[in-house]
Amino acid sequence: MPHSSRLPSQPNGKSPTPAQPARPPQGKSLTAPQSASEHQQVIQQRKIARRLAVQALFEIDSVGHEPGSVVDERLAFGSPGEIGAHFLRWLVSGVVRNMDALNALIAKYAPEWPVEQLAIIDRNVLRLAFFEIGARDSDTPPKVVINEAVELAKIFGSESSPRFVNGVLGSALDEVREQKF
Repeated sequence: MPHSSRLPSQPNGKSPTPAQPARPPQGKSLTAPQSASEHQQVIQQRKIARRLAVQALFEIDSVGHEPGSVVDERLAFGSPGEIGAHFLRWLVSGVVRNMDALNALIAKYAPEWPVEQLAIIDRNVLRLAFFEIGARDSDTPPKVVINEAVELAKIFGSESSPRFVNGVLGSALDEVREQKF
């Protein structure tokens, strides 16, 4: 069973209530013409936001704190930028609002482990990736989301987490793309 004893340790972020952003923050949309440096800035802010989102979801999942307060606290210690902060709020609120559907996908594609028995990091990396891939408003290519999820699993998970996350996401990709969270 994938297991992680490492607690996310980067202390940054502020979060909204789960009812906040229904659309991913685009700022300068990745699909709109923009300079290479603007494009890289958006990518970097989203990367930071995903890391903060996993940390926030870990806290929400492990100790039951209110999602809005957790995200607010993360953002209070350092901002991933305006686009990143909005993206963080969208990710966390989307995962929280769609928790049952996301857990059902995890249960279907990782049936050997009940969702509640998975390492907290692993299940939240999967929830986050499933939401971002399946969100009707997402503009991130699924392969990018999977790569980012594997990187998060390497940073925060156990030695077996990256392989586990990659396997589950790869198996579920076609079905998750059809979801409309």
